[in-house]
Amino acid sequence: MRSVLFAPGNQPAVIEKLPRTNPVAAVIDLEDSTPSSHKVKSRQIALKATETVTAACPLLIRINGLDTEWFEGDVTEALSPALLGVLVPKLASFEDVERVVEVFNEAGFSDLPIMAGVETVQGVINAIEVTKHPRVKWCYFGAEDYVADLGGVRRSDNLEVLVARSQVAQGARLSGVSALDMVVTDFQDTNRFKKEAAEARSMGYSGKLCIHPSQVGLANELFQPSEREIEWASQIVSAYSQALSEGKAAIQVDGEMVDEPVFRRAKALLE
Repeated sequence: MRSVLFAPGNQPAVIEKLPRTNPVAAVIDLEDSTPSSHKVKSRQIALKATETVTAACPLLIRINGLDTEWFEGDVTEALSPALLGVLVPKLASFEDVERVVEVFNEAGFSDLPIMAGVETVQGVINAIEVTKHPRVKWCYFGAEDYVADLGGVRRSDNLEVLVARSQVAQGARLSGVSALDMVVTDFQDTNRFKKEAAEARSMGYSGKLCIHPSQVGLANELFQPSEREIEWASQIVSAYSQALSEGKAAIQVDGEMVDEPVFRRAKALLE
C-alpha cells in the first residue's frame, strides 16, 4: 500500500482514469470530496465504476462516517464484493468498528476488510484499539480532520501533528496492520510531498494517501528501499551472520557498530 489514489465519487470521468498512474490501490471517495447534494447519486456511479476499475486496479470505496445520515445507504447501495476493501472515516474506538462490521455483515459484506480512518482526537488516543479489530487490515492518519477536531492550526512543518502521527503508526504496528500517511493538499508542492514521505517512512508508515496522479509515482518510489539501503542491509546481514557463527554479537562494519537490533533492522529492510 505505498500509494492510494483518490477520486471524487461524483466525477465518473476522473474515476475512469484512476488506474492510469499505477497506484497500488485506488479509492472512490463518497465522503469529503463529494458534496452533500451529490452523495446519493454518487453511490450508483461508484457501483457502476467498480467493475471496470477493479479490472485494472485494486479498488476501495470511502463511505461516509458511521454517525452520518449517508452511512447505511452507502453500505447497501455502493459496496460490492469485488472491492479490495472499504475506507471508513473517523473511527474512534473498537466499538465503532464493531458497529460498522455489524452493518456490513447484515448487508452481506462479511468478507470486506476495513481501512480505518484515524482522524479525530479520540481516534488517535484509541489508535491501538481501533486498529486491533480483526476486520481492520489498514489504517490512515487524517491530519486535516484531526487538527479541526483538536481546534488547532495546520503548520507547514507538521509539528502540530507529530505526536498524533506517531501514535497512529505505533498503534498500527502493535495491531499488525499497515498505516498510510496523511495527504499533501498542495499537490503541486513536490518537495513537501517528498519530505513528508521520508518522515512517514521513518515513522513506520508503509505508504501515503494521494489526491493527484502526480503524487503516485513519488509515493511508489519513496516508500521502498533505495539501492543504497539494500546494499547496506545486505552487507550488514552478511557480516553479522558470519560474526554470529564465530561467537561474536557486536562487530564493526565500515565504522558502524552493529549488534542485534541493527542486524534485525537490516533483515527487516531486506524482507
